[in-house]
Amino acid sequence: MKKRIIWISCGVVLLIMISLLAAGNYFYNVAINRSHEAVDLHGGGESVAAAGLLSEEEHQAKLEEVMKWTEQQTFDIVEIESVDGLKLKARFLKNEHSTGKAVILAHGYKGNSEQMPGITKYYYELGYDILKPDARGHGLSEGEYIGYGWHERKDYVQWAGFLVDQKEEEAIFLHGFSMGAATVLMASGENLPVEVKGIIADSGYTSVIEELSHQLKFLYHLPAFPVIQVTSVITNLRAGYTFSEASALESVKKNKLPLFIIHGDKDDLVPTEMAQRIFDMATSKKDLWIVSGAGHTEAYTIAEEVYQERLKAFLNDALEQ
Repeated sequence: MKKRIIWISCGVVLLIMISLLAAGNYFYNVAINRSHEAVDLHGGGESVAAAGLLSEEEHQAKLEEVMKWTEQQTFDIVEIESVDGLKLKARFLKNEHSTGKAVILAHGYKGNSEQMPGITKYYYELGYDILKPDARGHGLSEGEYIGYGWHERKDYVQWAGFLVDQKEEEAIFLHGFSMGAATVLMASGENLPVEVKGIIADSGYTSVIEELSHQLKFLYHLPAFPVIQVTSVITNLRAGYTFSEASALESVKKNKLPLFIIHGDKDDLVPTEMAQRIFDMATSKKDLWIVSGAGHTEAYTIAEEVYQERLKAFLNDALEQ
């Protein structure tokens, strides 16, 4: 009888381990492994406020204006090699009236460098050259996994160096959205070129483990432990990083550059409280703007004029430091 209980117990433990490994591999393939399929994340839809901000005609007219301008621009495809041997590509737009200033725009999860047309146009109007990389595992860049900003942070250090060495830029800003925001926050703790003058993070998360735990809860109604931990181990084996080490919170402790954090108060994809915690952890000169009525990365849509005014003020102030 005792042996039978032991065998049954061992069988149950083995079954649990197999199930956890299967779940970990499944979530790795869904969330980390490169694929061209869009992922329907919790909180990723358009908010009521954004949808009702403009009439359909006004929205279409504004979109057509931005897209017409975008189509008239000539973006060069540029390339660097990452520290681990990946060919990374980006779109570069030289301003007709270049002033030696540039911005690196970082797109979100499963996004690409063709996105962010509105903010691209605005930076151009301010006289900035614009670099829009495809993050590793996205778009034209190589890579078989998504690093959620952790491995990408070193890529963006290299992109900043590229702008200094190849394009002779004298002042550079990093501006990211969602995963791109987490990327520039993580990059802020690295040894960036002195030409980098500031960081703008729109809708960034505190850490990979917290963001994926948040998504797991709402998408699959599962507790984070132990699925996230098992997936993290698998990610470490297959992609070379763990969810716990990929932390914007830890990175901003080391950042010495001016920091502008933007977040919507209706963000369900990346909880708004994460912005406050990042702000509280940061030790450099910093500003936090919580945008009323904005969902995930909707601040520019909800409050375009104020966004532009506050962004311009931040840029100018940082340049004077």
